[in-house]
Amino acid sequence: MADVLFFFMENNARRTEREFRPRLEIGGVRDIDFVNRYRVNRTTAQELVELLGQDLARSERGGKTISPETKILVSLRFLAKGAFYSELADTHGISRSSVSRTVHNFVESVNNNLDNIRFPIDREDVVKEKRAFYNKCRLPNLVGAVDGTLIPIITPTVDEEVYVCRKGYHAINCQAIVNTSLKFISVVAKWPGSTHDGAVFENSRIKGHLDATANVVLLGDSGYALSPSLLTPIMNPRSQQEERYNRRHKRGREVVERGFGILKSRFRCLHRSGGVLPYKPHQCAALFVACCRLHNLLMDNGEEQEVDADVIEEDDNNDDPVEVVLNQRGAAVRDYYVNLN
Repeated sequence: MADVLFFFMENNARRTEREFRPRLEIGGVRDIDFVNRYRVNRTTAQELVELLGQDLARSERGGKTISPETKILVSLRFLAKGAFYSELADTHGISRSSVSRTVHNFVESVNNNLDNIRFPIDREDVVKEKRAFYNKCRLPNLVGAVDGTLIPIITPTVDEEVYVCRKGYHAINCQAIVNTSLKFISVVAKWPGSTHDGAVFENSRIKGHLDATANVVLLGDSGYALSPSLLTPIMNPRSQQEERYNRRHKRGREVVERGFGILKSRFRCLHRSGGVLPYKPHQCAALFVACCRLHNLLMDNGEEQEVDADVIEEDDNNDDPVEVVLNQRGAAVRDYYVNLN
């Protein structure tokens, strides 16, 4: 009887004993594999450790402490691939239950510590953006191009139907404004996938700022309402001047399309090829903003990323033209742009 009791006690101890695999650190990956696996180079990863390390240096309850380096690598890998938690856990030597918490902590830390999404307000910054856009597309007073993009998410448990986008899957509609450096200068990430791009913009703070600021203009596609501060293309150009305006408009607006393309090519969790984000809508929105902040950091660091062909096709969402009463002031401003040499 004693032998049987000892047998069960020993087996129970084995079942409850936790085994920790070797943890993967930044120096533990070959240079040739690092960018492919994490979509950032080793220098940027180390910069993130210095920036976020204190925030992330928290012990995991009931187990071995996960270092800030490992947390950052786990999170970057998830953003880069949208990988299964089991794959992330096995690769980086942590438990599957720790992966979700690690990613959420990382996203929160990025959004709290990386303040690099800024719309130009100071005169010097505004003039710089205007000059860059004019050199690109020969249209004056431009500071950015605006568009929305759909981020696939798991089926929400509340108000599920409003998250179904026009492409038939659950998503959040995220608005961004991009400059000629392909950096995000404004991001709005809180609207369900069924919300029209134009409605997101109409309810954004940035619209109020633009309405109150003279000679600061955005470019948008035909899914937006024409206004003095947001220029849209001419649907049926009838003259050489209008065709020229549309060409210039397209050259200027391509920055936002390319910005989204780079973002989703680098962070595949935001693209349908990476599956769907397995979180609540507000958590998915926070993750999208964190990706935009990381994107800006990488652009500042000169880390290039090609736009993958499937991302270009997927993100070509071209909303149906909005039917609105013609904004006379907006039409007058656009006519001025049409007649520029």
